[in-house]
Formats: sequence, C-alpha cells, structure tokens
Amino acid sequence: MASEGSGTSRSVTDRPAGSPLPSPAAGAIRPARPLAPRPAESPNPLVSAVDPDAWDGPRAHPSRRTRFLLCSAAQTPMSHDVNRAPPSGKALLTLSLGALGVVYGDIGTSPLYALKECFNGPHAVFVSPENVLGVLSLVFWSLTFVVTFKYLTLVMRADNRGEGGILALMALVGKHEATKRGRKVLLLLGLFGAALLYGDGVITPAISVLSAVEGVVVAAPALERLVVPATVLILVGLFLIQKRGTATVGAVFGPIMLLWFATIGTLGVRGILHDPSVLRAVAPIYAVRFFVEHRLHGFLVLGAVVLCITGGEALYADMGHFGRRPIRLAWLGLAMPALLLNYFGQGAILLHDPAAAQNPFFMLAPAWAVYPLVAIATAATIVASQALISGAFSLTRQAVQLGYCPRVTIRHTSQTEIGQIYVPEVNFALGAATIALVLGFKSSSALAAAYGIAVTGTMMITTLLFHRVTRDLWKWSRWMSWPLTVLLMAVDLAFFGANIVKIEEGGWFPIAAAVAVYTLLTTWKRGRDSVAEALRGASLPLELFLPDLAKRKPARVPGTAVFMTSNLGVVPAVLLHHLKHNKLLHERVVLVSILTEEVPAVPERERVVSDSLGEGFYRVVAHYGFMETPDVPKLLASLPERPPPNVAIPMNPMDTTFYLGRETLLPTGPAKLWRWRKKLFIIMARNAATASQFFGLPPNRVVEMGAQIQL
Repeated sequence: MASEGSGTSRSVTDRPAGSPLPSPAAGAIRPARPLAPRPAESPNPLVSAVDPDAWDGPRAHPSRRTRFLLCSAAQTPMSHDVNRAPPSGKALLTLSLGALGVVYGDIGTSPLYALKECFNGPHAVFVSPENVLGVLSLVFWSLTFVVTFKYLTLVMRADNRGEGGILALMALVGKHEATKRGRKVLLLLGLFGAALLYGDGVITPAISVLSAVEGVVVAAPALERLVVPATVLILVGLFLIQKRGTATVGAVFGPIMLLWFATIGTLGVRGILHDPSVLRAVAPIYAVRFFVEHRLHGFLVLGAVVLCITGGEALYADMGHFGRRPIRLAWLGLAMPALLLNYFGQGAILLHDPAAAQNPFFMLAPAWAVYPLVAIATAATIVASQALISGAFSLTRQAVQLGYCPRVTIRHTSQTEIGQIYVPEVNFALGAATIALVLGFKSSSALAAAYGIAVTGTMMITTLLFHRVTRDLWKWSRWMSWPLTVLLMAVDLAFFGANIVKIEEGGWFPIAAAVAVYTLLTTWKRGRDSVAEALRGASLPLELFLPDLAKRKPARVPGTAVFMTSNLGVVPAVLLHHLKHNKLLHERVVLVSILTEEVPAVPERERVVSDSLGEGFYRVVAHYGFMETPDVPKLLASLPERPPPNVAIPMNPMDTTFYLGRETLLPTGPAKLWRWRKKLFIIMARNAATASQFFGLPPNRVVEMGAQIQL
C-alpha cells in the first residue's frame, strides 16, 4: 500500500519513505511569507483530513482554529453559504416528481407485503372486523407519527448545510459536543447506524422485487416455481447496469413512481367501495382496542406493521438532493394519500373476503389487470432498489471522506450531476448478498422476518442524535427536549422490541451484516490511529527543513514535483526519502494537503489556499466536503485562476511529477490491537484503491517509494 513515508530519524537526509507524519508541536513557520501556526492533531474524531497520498493511515490534521487562520490569511473565511431560495412553481413540481422516484421508492412499495404479513406472517392475527380495523389504525398512525411528524416535521429541520442522513447528522452534532467521551459515543452510534443501513440496502431489493414477482402466482399458481429464478434474473440485471450510471434510467424514475402511486391509489378506492366502513380505522381507539384484546400478541404484530414505514429514513437522507419542500409536497400531496387509500382498500377486501389474506394487494385488482400490475410493481420495486443501491454508494463515499473506510473506486457516471456515482466494490457486495438472500429465504414472507430490525435500529439512533441537536444546536430546555425525545424513543423502542423476537426467524441477518460492517469501519479507524501512534515522532518541521535546505543547496532540476501530505507544518517523509536517495529536488516543489470539512460540500470560492514558502517551495491547502471527491490535477490546474492573495504557481502538466509513498504493514508491532484486527486492517489496506486512482492522478506521472511499518 502507498503512503508518505516512514522512519524515526529527524535528519533531512536520513529519513526513509512511507509514513504519514503526525503534526509537530505548536510553533510558527517562517518561510518567505507569514504562514499559519503549525497545527496540533485535532481532538475531534469526527473531523478528518483526507490523506492525499497513497497511505490510508493516520491523518494528523489542523485544528479548527488553524483552519480559520489559514483561511483568514487568504481572506476566504470558511463560511459555507447554503441560504438558497426555496423552489416554487414549476421547479417545485419538478423536484417533487424527482423525489417520488428517489425518496419514496422503498416506502411506496411497502403495500406489496406489509398488510399481508400482519394477517399471514409468523405472528399474524386472524382476519376479523376488529383485527382488520385495529391493524389499519396502527398503519395509519404509524405513517402519521413516524413519517409525517418525526421525519418530515422534526428531523428534516436538523440538516448539515442542507444535507441529511445519519453520517451527516453524526458530523453535525459531533462538532458541537464538548467532551471527548461524548464525541466517541456519538461516533459509535453514527457508525452503527450507517452499518445498519447497509443491511437495509441488501434486504430492500430482495424483498421488494420478490414480492412483486410473486404477484403472478395470484393469476397463475402453476408459475410459483419460476418466482425465485425470475427474481434472481431481475436482480442480476439491476446490479449489472449500475456501471452505466443512473442518468438515463433515473429520468424515468419519477414518472414510474407517479404511475405506481396513481395505480395503488386507484386500486385502494376500488377496494374501499366494497366496504366504506373500513375508513373508521382512522380513529386511534381501534388501535387501543387491538392492544387491549391481544396484549403481547398485539405487540408482536408491530413487527409486521413496521414494514409500512420502511424507507422513512430515506426522506432525511435524500434531503440534500431535493430539499424539504419538494419532499414534503410529494409526501403530503401524493405518496401518503395513495398509500393510505391502498392500505384501507386492502382492509376492505379482507372484510369482504378473509381468504384474500394470502396476498391482499394483488387481490385488489381485477383478474385481467393482475399481469399489468405485476409489471408496474416490478418496475416500481426496481426503482426502490436503485434508490437503496445509490444510497449505499453515497454512504460509502461519505465514510471514505470522513476517514472510516479505505479508499474505494468511485466512478462518476454523469458529467452534470455530482451525486451520481458508481462504486464497483460495494455494488458487487450488495449484489452477491441480495441474490444470496433470495436463494436462501425464497419468499417475501420469509424475508419479512429479516426486515425491520435494521430500520428500527436506525430510527432509534436518529432519535438519540436528534436529541443532541435540540439540546446543543437549538438550545432547547430540558423541559422541551426530553419529553419529545421520550415520546419518539417510546415509539421506536416499541417497533424495535416487536422485531427483536424475529432474530431466529431471519432477523439475525441485518444484525450480522451491521456488526460486520461496523467491525470493518472501526478496525480501519483504529488501525490508522495505531499507525499514527507508531509514527508519532517521525516528523520534521518545515521551519527546520527550509533553513537547512538553503544552506545545503541541493541540485535542482527543471519541472514541478508534487508531494501529497496530510500535515501542514511538516515535511512529507517521501520528500525526505527522495532527497536522501536522489540528492536533488525539482525547481518547484508543491506540498498539497486536502482536508475534509464537516460539511457536505465546500463552495468553490473557498476551495483552496496557496502560499509561497520560499526556496522554490509552495503549499496548497484544499478543502472538500464529505460528499465530494477530490480531483488533484483539476485543483492544481485551477490555481492560476484563483484571485489574490492566493499565489499563482507556474505548472506545466507534462512537466509535473507526483510523488507518493507505498507502505508494507506487518502485524508484529506493539499496537494495542488484537492480532486478528491487525491482519484485517492489513487486508483492507492492501485492497484499498490506489491514491493515484482515488485522487485522479495521471498514472504515468506518479513515482512511488516504499517502506515497512510494524503494527
């Protein structure tokens, strides 16, 4: 694997390559022009500097004060202006249509299986007027309370510079947490919530597509044996087309879901006409009576009712793509009414014919419409699956930028939409796991047992993080914040408790998947920290190096050398290694540091600060958000266009060489990690994407130097 350098000596000519250098002690650098003080390592684990060389290891990065001083020196304060006028008119309708396709795919396809599991699942109740009305009342108030009240009304107000999602929320509250222990708890919560979302991303495509294809059994029972093979073929095709991007397919996502919601709403009206008295279920008294009559059994039915709110987290996660108003308009104007009409229509069909409990959704349709409905449902579930897959890609990129995941291959599939990316490693893992689920569980009813735990676990973590927002950011009093948190958590715990009993029936899978992902994330972070500890004393301050360089005057050759470094105040070890062995330097030496801010995106005008250090040395500090992917050649090419006081660095791309370090890790050192975690970290490091690939460096302009590190 690659990195800056390694070694223990501080001499200019006796330093091997390979170690990312920790920040030196505080002090002032004295180059040709005044510079910011050298930073100390930030105590906040939620702030990370993206290590721009090939080493994915420790990142000693500047404190917030140092970042402020750097930006002040360049007269570009880090004020991320996200005040945008809310959309209206045609723009609002267009964004709302897009939100239907991306945001509401998962929750929009829940009618395919949610009510069926209440009356036909492992903890089902028998079909009776009282039970039907009780379950419908639970569905109605679950959608109203969890989706409309919790997410749309409350949680969506807690945005991180316009972006939502559990990692964005984690970064938002983490930077306002004063204690180290508090930050660690928030970090662990956020990481485990993210890990749960990966489990959700595996189950959703499997259960959605499988439940849609199962509709053919209603019209032709003899075709039941083809359901699983057909589902596998659809899923294989879905994951194979990911590398082509979603730009073309995404254009029809909105219209497909518009057709879907119109269809299920119409079918719901048709069902309600069989027995309009079903509308009485909007009264919460029927839910109360249901619990009173069934007690523990009624509580366990919540494990199936929760299926109607799966995808609620997507409302928050996709807020940055569409904004609050379009998401709320799409929900209140179409998605929620259509869903409620369909659920009540299914309830009316059950009152009319209890045998319809085998598949009440498809029983809503007349016989001639079953096959067209299967086609529409399959298209809708593909849209829902695509949204979860794209979400997993985005989540992975955020984890990489925040420093909790090795670099992966990130391919941008659109020249205009920055959020459309493809991650081959994640796509393969999701595809293999999803197909394995279909082959293992074989039916949507069996998969329903595995669903719910990941969703409800994420809901609880979101509630806890939201509580910190109300206290730390919004400055609510205890009397305002705690009652609301207790109310939200009581509902979340009820759903989670009803699902935890399904562990043996399949609920073990999302927990196992979350634990596996969480182990990978924390192992990577702890491995990087262990390497940082091992290399703590291997730094040489620029304030010592530059005067020594002026005295020694090594040979200089034409051209530009770019050294990637995660430390602003020290010399990259690979530069020292290069100078030790080659006895020369380029005419211009550029030290590039790329920092990840605690915001989704950094405005272009605040992207970069460049300085002249003297002796032909320059420093470039670039800032990126955790939802952005750095492009170093593009960054360097933009330097001549940057306004003063940024320094214009004369560079010819064909005369520029990028120097990186490459590390070999050994699990034989004193690091405080279990040996199996050391080996896991080493495996992850070996399989990480190369720095030249991740940062867009031209392969024919890259020189790598190596060394060994003992963990």
